[in-house]
Amino acid sequence: MAEYLNFFTQVQVQGPVETGIDHSLDAARFGKGRFSSLLGLLGNAQLGPIYLGPYGLVSLASGFIWFFIVGMSFWAQVHYSPALFLKNLFWLALEPPGPEYGLGFAPLDQGGWWLIASFFLLVSVLSWWVRTYERANALGMGKHVCWAFASAIWLFLVLGLIRPVLMGAWSEAVPYGVFPHLDWTNLFSITWGNLFYNPFHALSIAFLYGSALLFAMHGATILAVSRFGGERELEQIADRGTAAERAALFWRWTMGFNATMEGIHRWAWWFAVLTPLCGGIGILLTGTVVDNWYVWAQTHGYAPL
Repeated sequence: MAEYLNFFTQVQVQGPVETGIDHSLDAARFGKGRFSSLLGLLGNAQLGPIYLGPYGLVSLASGFIWFFIVGMSFWAQVHYSPALFLKNLFWLALEPPGPEYGLGFAPLDQGGWWLIASFFLLVSVLSWWVRTYERANALGMGKHVCWAFASAIWLFLVLGLIRPVLMGAWSEAVPYGVFPHLDWTNLFSITWGNLFYNPFHALSIAFLYGSALLFAMHGATILAVSRFGGERELEQIADRGTAAERAALFWRWTMGFNATMEGIHRWAWWFAVLTPLCGGIGILLTGTVVDNWYVWAQTHGYAPL
């Protein structure tokens, strides 16, 4: 149909459940697989079967323990009142130990629960990373996904483990809770002379906004040429067809240059990975190397004197 636009009228193909290329792994999967029209609006309509494996099970179990500890801490703070829990949920916090405890273990009600919860969260995240690496290796894939995930884990480790250890106190870590987390970020910036003058923070924000722009541009371009088969990007990479030609021509006309059907994914991958990578470097240097980013910026000609 000449005026077909799948942005408005997406076709959901539903046939026999696809189990993948390696049927020898079926024994390790569970669930029969089914189709969800709701999920099909956003992605592939098939849901399952899923493979967890030992690392996936460890990750889910330890992640649940973290969630349970934090949740019960919130629950206790409102004296087990459902109404108060719902009312104050975004303000509730599980705080790390105070500075007087340094890197030692604090009493449970003074940060000890935070330490225990953080241990299980660390186990959960690292186990999930190993799972992504293992699954990619088993399927003969590149390790691009797990290395991108590792970049996010780097920022997570800097905030909750590496920097607090270098600073000599768990109190430097981030509390659990929505608004308490945001309050910590605000106080962190004020304490260390305004993160806006941290060049790695600036790079991180630039890559963050750049990622949003690149993904929006790429998604829009592929949707715009999907009537010509543009969503079959691997085919367009290996044997450039009219969709790739039109997309390239459009960007040469509007931007002066174009990425290839493969190259745009490299652009997006690097922009996304560099967001937490630069952010982690900026956070790690704060307090350990630079005590006041505004003064540092003035000294180095980055801020007005």
